[in-house]
Amino acid sequence: MPLVLAGCADPGDGSEPAGAQGNRVAGINLAPEQHRVRGTKDARAAALVPARVRESGTLRIGITADGIPPLGFYATDDRTVIGVETDIAVLVADTLGLKAEFEPLSWENLFVGLDSGKLDAGFSNITVTEDRKEKYDFATYRLDELAVETRKGSGWRVKGPRDVAGKSIAVSTGTNQEKILVDWAEENRAAGRAPVDIKYFQKESDTYLALRSGRIDGYFGPHPSVAYHVATTGETEIAGRFSGGGEGLQGKIAATTKKGSGLARAYAAALQRTIADGTYQKVLKRWKLSSEAVKTSEVNPPGLPRTAS
Repeated sequence: MPLVLAGCADPGDGSEPAGAQGNRVAGINLAPEQHRVRGTKDARAAALVPARVRESGTLRIGITADGIPPLGFYATDDRTVIGVETDIAVLVADTLGLKAEFEPLSWENLFVGLDSGKLDAGFSNITVTEDRKEKYDFATYRLDELAVETRKGSGWRVKGPRDVAGKSIAVSTGTNQEKILVDWAEENRAAGRAPVDIKYFQKESDTYLALRSGRIDGYFGPHPSVAYHVATTGETEIAGRFSGGGEGLQGKIAATTKKGSGLARAYAAALQRTIADGTYQKVLKRWKLSSEAVKTSEVNPPGLPRTAS
């Protein structure tokens, strides 16, 4: 069954009532009762919604239930999906005068749902790329940022290839950060610097065990999950931040819809409204991601370059 959230307004700031501290970690509410920051309907934005969606009264939203805090993960009841992506999607639905209906899916099935028309949107840390723009339309709402995480007090700072020479760094395969790290390693090799020892682990827990024990010097991953880990454990720190688009291009995370659906402009208008009234900033603040805020929601901006065929 899809998870449905009503589009009624709530002036709260996302904090939970007294007595709920057992569901908090480093000030972050992990309970199923999220007391989300809510939006109010904006007539101009709502008017941009295609008639078929407006008449249904529901916005069908795909999210990936892959358990990566603070993006999309399960609350302490192990059933309710929470996170910054869910919160932003609720704000958009509220502003468009619609109910948010969530469908937790695998990454692959999220795009299947968009392609088939089963879903009206994907809010799941989806980066705008030139390849994806052939099939989808986008309305941006966060910067796509990466981060290098290291043990607290290490004194290590990463700005580029020279800083990773001779270091052992974990990264996930097939990711933007892996490509950046491999490029840095090649640049160091060509310059005669010490090699980079790139490590791969099957589980995030294995990565952090290796980091705590000193078997690796750092982990290169998505900034939101790194920032969440730093905030909730107090054991690590961020040694460097980079655009997910690599040097010269700021990557953007966006609400994603089937190309030609007519919904991207409505999403951008709703997001712009929430930026203007401050509710958008409240959502990012409650998940400790204020540094990833955008000033404007853009429709189909330049994306990550096309991959080689």
